[in-house]
Amino acid sequence: MISQFKKLQKLNNLPKKPKTSGEGFLKGAFWGLLLLSLFMMAFAGYFFRTGLSPYLQAAAYLVVGILAFYIFRWLGTLSRAIFKSIPSSYVSLILAVIGTYLLASYMRLSWPQGQVNLTLGLGMLGMMLIGGALNNIIKSRGSKVFYALLTILGFVCLYIPVSGIISSGEDSYPIVFEGTSNIKLDELGIDNPANTGSYEVEYFTYGSGTDKRRRDFGSEVKYKTAPVDGSLLLPEWKGKRKRWRERYWGFGIHEAPINGRVWMPKKEGKLPLILIVHGNHGMEHHSDPGYAYLGELLASRGFITVSVDENYINGTWSGDFRGREMPIRAWLLLKHLEQWNSWSKDQSSELFQKADLDQVMLMGHSRGGEAVSIAAAYNKLPYFPDDANVKFDFNFGIKGIVTIAPTDQRYFRRMKLENINYLSLQGSYDADEASFFGLRQYQRVSNTDSTDYFKAGVLIHKANHGQFNSIWGRRDFGEPYGWFLNTGALISGEEQRQAAKVFIGSFAERVFNKNPAYDAVFKNAYSAKSWLPNTVFLNNFYDAHDEVLFDFEGDINLKTGKSGSIQADNFKVWREEALKMRGGETQGTNSVMLGWEKDSLELISSYEFNLNQPFSIASGDELIFSIGRASDENLKIEDSVKVDFSINLISTRNDTIQTSLAQYKELSPKLKIKYMKLDKMNGSFGDNWEIAMETVRIPLSSFSEDSVVISSIQFVFDKTDQGLIALDNIGFRKSLKK
Repeated sequence: MISQFKKLQKLNNLPKKPKTSGEGFLKGAFWGLLLLSLFMMAFAGYFFRTGLSPYLQAAAYLVVGILAFYIFRWLGTLSRAIFKSIPSSYVSLILAVIGTYLLASYMRLSWPQGQVNLTLGLGMLGMMLIGGALNNIIKSRGSKVFYALLTILGFVCLYIPVSGIISSGEDSYPIVFEGTSNIKLDELGIDNPANTGSYEVEYFTYGSGTDKRRRDFGSEVKYKTAPVDGSLLLPEWKGKRKRWRERYWGFGIHEAPINGRVWMPKKEGKLPLILIVHGNHGMEHHSDPGYAYLGELLASRGFITVSVDENYINGTWSGDFRGREMPIRAWLLLKHLEQWNSWSKDQSSELFQKADLDQVMLMGHSRGGEAVSIAAAYNKLPYFPDDANVKFDFNFGIKGIVTIAPTDQRYFRRMKLENINYLSLQGSYDADEASFFGLRQYQRVSNTDSTDYFKAGVLIHKANHGQFNSIWGRRDFGEPYGWFLNTGALISGEEQRQAAKVFIGSFAERVFNKNPAYDAVFKNAYSAKSWLPNTVFLNNFYDAHDEVLFDFEGDINLKTGKSGSIQADNFKVWREEALKMRGGETQGTNSVMLGWEKDSLELISSYEFNLNQPFSIASGDELIFSIGRASDENLKIEDSVKVDFSINLISTRNDTIQTSLAQYKELSPKLKIKYMKLDKMNGSFGDNWEIAMETVRIPLSSFSEDSVVISSIQFVFDKTDQGLIALDNIGFRKSLKK
């Protein structure tokens, strides 16, 4: 290799023996830039996803980088005929600078161009100083002290970008907030659903038996399954996406395998069945093993749990399907249920009557979270809505949907689900899905014909996207862009998965075992405070007992509502609008914005709902509403300001019973986020916070009444001098459905 360098050096007319320390410095600087360029090429090769050895890829890129750099340099020397008066060392250095910059700008590695320029500028300067100074020190040209100082300066230039990369970041917006609850489940003797259950667990896999990438779905499968033809559901399986996938996996979409990892409790009788499906992680980085912690937990508590393999339709270097694969992600889940149904009916199968297909839960992460909602909708259809040549005949008993940091609207259709239990979990520091998109599906779930159905959403502060899967890690982007993520603000992976186990375990107990005690976890997470990590939780919860009287979805008249008229007095801000996410997308619901600030007149702000029909409530009923902190350009409120106000229920006899928000709950603070360590890299995420609603439920006992016939509901903002809130979904929870 050294001899080849010498030949190329001669070809490029580089002086073998610089006559001055200046020429020696320039020659060393050239070699410094060459080393930087080669490093970048090897670096890019290492992180290029093909499924091959990253070291082999790095070596291949390194060879290409050497050839490309010298070809470019050789072509550049031809221009010396024009610049005869310029020494060859200067020409070499100029061309090296240009070549290195063009290479880095071309690669970019998803960095903002400004960040590329800053990092590259410091890197190039550092390598030029180090290379030039060391060359003269070795050749004993000039002052060794001077060039030693230049070497140190060069390492300082390199350290600045490197230090930013190797640091984990920090919690830029620390929150001092202790959520409370008047219910403590552990003190009531309720079992922690994150604890291992009483059943032994058997683990096995099923699949094609021919998988050439994983023995788990190849030679080691316990049960072989027949592939299915999904070509009509994914017509985009073509071109380079098709060629590379079929070369890598050894099969195409017309023979898609039914592969799954199973955790089965050793328990007699038919058991509920739970399917878990991953999202769009790199297909070479297999995602399905990352939910073993849930599989082991749920199986130990009596539920057959399967982690479904759909890695072969995930993204890769040749591109992903950009959401057009959502139908087949959903359909494959139903084909898995079809397979389990076949086993359950086959008397010759060891799985005969093991799975109860009338007691099914679908759980999905990321794009898988959107897929499970689509699957629940497809489950009741006779045809594939995008192509009626595909007939559906499923109709399984899907009782629950869990979405973990889900996408929404990847699929052009919007799923409206009825009479089903729904749970969505989201981390506030999710840098992949930066908003709580699961709440949009939450808004599209309606439960009307049963007192058992409910829907819930939980925002977990300082949780990210990847740590819900045990192998995805703390960085929601791949390297090297992911190195700039502010992971220092995150809770640990163990803490995040503990939270997932508590909420998902509670959901399974509530759905399958009909245990109403676990409702408390979704109404107020702090009822399970001893089971959860020390962070902030925001709960959204509505069930079939709830009757919403005012929701701001009807018209644009500020004085009319769903069940009566509205009166507002003395507000600085009063408007109805669609709730927005940090990136500008809507949350799928409207609310009223109310802002108040006492002035010299000391006028009290009040917001009153006058009911068209009197509403009777009794002991055991609850007043319910959704509330969150808001913002307005014309009313600046300090983040530290606590919000409290009086809540009055006025009876048909004109009696007033009263409580306050603070007597039952402290409103959560703004959850501000810094995703990236560098401020300039945060702009792509939108604002550093978004309106995050939470459901408040105040029992009638808090008003010191057993029963009352209500004519109006009044919010009087007399407790704090200023505040700004979003308000929505005001109504009552009836202990008995009317």
